[in-house]
Amino acid sequence: MQIFGVDIGGSGIKGAPVDLDRGDLAQERLKVLTPQPATPDAVADGVKEVVEHFGWTGPVGLTFPGVVTGGSHIRTAANVDKAWIDTDARALFSERLGGLPVTVVNDADAAGVAEMAFGAGRGREGTVILLTFGTGIGSAVFTDGLLVANTELGHLELNGHDAEKRASSKAKDDHELTWEHWARRVTKYLAHVEMLFSPELFIIGGGVSRKPEKFLHYIEGIKAEIVPAQLQNNAGIVGAAMRATAGGGRAG
Repeated sequence: MQIFGVDIGGSGIKGAPVDLDRGDLAQERLKVLTPQPATPDAVADGVKEVVEHFGWTGPVGLTFPGVVTGGSHIRTAANVDKAWIDTDARALFSERLGGLPVTVVNDADAAGVAEMAFGAGRGREGTVILLTFGTGIGSAVFTDGLLVANTELGHLELNGHDAEKRASSKAKDDHELTWEHWARRVTKYLAHVEMLFSPELFIIGGGVSRKPEKFLHYIEGIKAEIVPAQLQNNAGIVGAAMRATAGGGRAG
């Protein structure tokens, strides 16, 4: 069975049909740059470009980099335009896609759902936390396989700042940090999250999951097991497609 998944991020919008039996992309994904400013109309146009590229006419699952309630309404917009707040995203995207059925879910929650079903979290019980390091830091928290939706742990305070302003991939690039220096910041962040939640497993997702050899060995003193996401940067696309079939239009 195939469903289309789209992952909307602060820097890129990427999507592809997903083979839900394998938990993998059925075709090579298409990525377009997230428009700046990332207003609702501009992002919807980007999503339309990605979906129409494949000639897709069925259900579409989409991620969003912020809190999504009821599978539709946007409550936060830290890394996109603030005009998103209170937008009915499901109605917006469905209208732009010619009436196709649409489900919208928090981006990290989607990635976590995919990793728990097909990746590094498969078969793991207890508390598992996926953290996606990109333009910001997304989070997905699972207890015995059940998702606690919209946790947004990237906005925990770290050294007087939002953690994602200090330890995201964007922060690494913006401050021209070495992998070792960035990993020290990530370690402080993980220690804070571990103090609050005591997980058995951290899954590190986002683009950095393709390069674990660059930084994982610098992270020390964390009791939980730390592994890279197996679906890497495709986890959001896969999870979005999964929610479009299983979520019934709801984000949690």
